Amino acid sequence: MPANRTFEVKALSRVEGEGALYVKLKGDKVEHVELNIYEPPRFFESFLRGRAIHEVPDITARICGICPVAYQMSSCHALEQALGIAITPEIRTLRRLLYCAEWIESHALHIYLLHAPDFLGYESGISMATDHREVVEKGLRMKKIGNDLLAILGGRAIHPINVTVGGFYRAPARDALKRLLPELEWGLQAAIETLELVSEFEFPDLELDYECVSLKHRDEYPMNEGRIISTSGLDIPVEEYEQRFEERHMPQSTALHSVMLPEARSYLVGPLARMNLCFDQLAPIAKRAAETCGIAWPSRNNFQSIAARAIEVIDAYEEAVAIVKSYNAEPVESRVFFHSKPGEGCHATEAPRGLIYHRYRIGDDGLIAEAKIVPPTSQNQGQIENDLRAYVPRVAAFDDAVATQKCEHMIRNYDPCISCSTHFLNLRIERA
Repeated sequence: MPANRTFEVKALSRVEGEGALYVKLKGDKVEHVELNIYEPPRFFESFLRGRAIHEVPDITARICGICPVAYQMSSCHALEQALGIAITPEIRTLRRLLYCAEWIESHALHIYLLHAPDFLGYESGISMATDHREVVEKGLRMKKIGNDLLAILGGRAIHPINVTVGGFYRAPARDALKRLLPELEWGLQAAIETLELVSEFEFPDLELDYECVSLKHRDEYPMNEGRIISTSGLDIPVEEYEQRFEERHMPQSTALHSVMLPEARSYLVGPLARMNLCFDQLAPIAKRAAETCGIAWPSRNNFQSIAARAIEVIDAYEEAVAIVKSYNAEPVESRVFFHSKPGEGCHATEAPRGLIYHRYRIGDDGLIAEAKIVPPTSQNQGQIENDLRAYVPRVAAFDDAVATQKCEHMIRNYDPCISCSTHFLNLRIERA
């Protein structure tokens, strides 16, 4: 191998959006690592200013086609805090169900079509289907159930339109949810089988000292609410988020990088962080499956995040089945009505890819005066680069093509949601 090598991927494949990878080696030493996000800035925070309160959930849903619920729910909760709105227990339960739908469709897509091909040696989910058609079809059916549930609750599967500040414009029909129950029960069993499949994968040896960060709720696995906790003992209300976390501009990226203060340390959000910090809050079936899958929790190997996602799919199906079974009548009121007034509020929820934070200020005119949105992928970007620094020396003995492929696999552990599109690999290698 040459003394100096450069790996460059101009367009990462099997991730949502447009990003690139650049790694420079000098001998066995990693000299430089960049996760380059080059999509044009989208300015959602800017064009939310001057908008009416009821417009915000519909606009924020357009940030992502894979996880629109996370953006909608975070914005609704933050605005409800600003307005002093207290939702009913029935609305809260339906919001949990809506979030279950998103976790199901997002995690199933990532496990079967984006991440499993790396472990099984295929370039894509389509090529994998040639030899494992039944496996891929199972994943697609699991995802479709999540989409169907989203459509019932949200009005449509992509960018839901039935979600509003205070609740839902219309409560989901009891009959529609009951008709989906057999599919949800099938999905629960399929999710258990998914964990059995992925826990047998051969995981590269990369154990790191992660600073895991997630919400934690006393009684349930975190989705819509909780305190922010971390591996090192952080335990704060969401209102203190901006005192302990900071976004910073990096020259190689149009996406901001978040760090944990005061050390300016990178940190990990997402399924592995949630599993490590909230294992005891898993629903009974999911917890039992996690305990018997052969992986020791907490885990310090993010290649095992695919198993964490599979466990979360079990948990989401399990909770969805329980909610639908108990949904015997539509709530009398599907939303809490409000009058616009000045105020400020913030909230965090758990998107499929990790913690997501929103803060809004409502002006004297009743319109949005300020908006701040911190997505999970911007919080993970620094940790992705740290992982690459640790992993590249372990794959440097391979030729450039294989080493680059393995680095892409490592990035896909995070299921980075750069936006909502997928690109094919365009690789350039420079040799000294």
